[in-house]
Amino acid sequence: MPKTCSDPRRLALHGPTMGTRWSVTCDAAPDTDVQALQTALAAAVQRVDVQMSPWLPGSDLNRLNHAPVGAWVTLPAEILEVLVCALDVCRLSAGAFDPAAGALVDAWGFGAVRDAPDAEAIRTATSAAPVARTPTYEALELDSGMLRARKHAPVHLDLCGIAKGYAVDRMADVLRQNGVPHALVALDGELRAVGGQADGQPWAVAVESPETGRRAVHSGGALQDLAVATSGDYRHYLQVGDARLAHTMDTRRGAPVRNEVASVTVLARQCMHADAWATALLVAGPGEGLALAQRMGLEALWMLRRGNGLVTLGLGRFGSGAPASGV
Repeated sequence: MPKTCSDPRRLALHGPTMGTRWSVTCDAAPDTDVQALQTALAAAVQRVDVQMSPWLPGSDLNRLNHAPVGAWVTLPAEILEVLVCALDVCRLSAGAFDPAAGALVDAWGFGAVRDAPDAEAIRTATSAAPVARTPTYEALELDSGMLRARKHAPVHLDLCGIAKGYAVDRMADVLRQNGVPHALVALDGELRAVGGQADGQPWAVAVESPETGRRAVHSGGALQDLAVATSGDYRHYLQVGDARLAHTMDTRRGAPVRNEVASVTVLARQCMHADAWATALLVAGPGEGLALAQRMGLEALWMLRRGNGLVTLGLGRFGSGAPASGV
């Protein structure tokens, strides 16, 4: 059937952010103001970065980190929304996801302070025994009604395990607000589908194979009105002898994650939730993580390093092989 002037057109929009790039593929109305849409998407991502980046000295995250214990800090609604989710996942995962990993991240050279491990900084970051440390969901008080937060104990927050997923959600909101009902939003390893494609088909996506030094597809699938996020040990890590130390921190151990999980992929309605839970399951490891995912009703795919190969373990649509709106 020939196209008409009212048929949607395929757009590909993209831009830099957070040391990587965001992209949007969408089927939009012919009269869509492409430049205005590009600008609005870029502004949404920039707003998240300005509020939550540990690399920007003036970010709202750093203002909160540098504030004295007990002092209320006024914050924008967006970062408070992320902090509410972060503390919730921290509590539900028994600290496997912990937004107060900032000191460890910096000490091991994965943060904004240094690019290599520092022995003295590591000793300082791990000086408080984990069993004696106040849980982050108790150490940080949020007052969403008054748009403020305060610390009840010294904590150094890092939202890198959830902020990119939230940025994807904000871009999805921008698309809907601009009358775009069919889109696939991507930022690094986080994706969210707004509806399906205009022809009724879901969006084709791929789960990356956790291979060091190159991008490769492990498996493909489809996504419709869902988000997916992946956390792994294969892009940013330290190699110490035979040990691979991931950039993700396990604050319960006071050290980088070191287990047999190469990557975890999680499906959720919101990308912020998928992002945080993927991090939690990576930290938890295959045993604790599987039990946690089953308890929370999560749909997840683990890739485990065993011997010289990879073993996969899936729950929900990852385990059933069902297509449609899963991966």
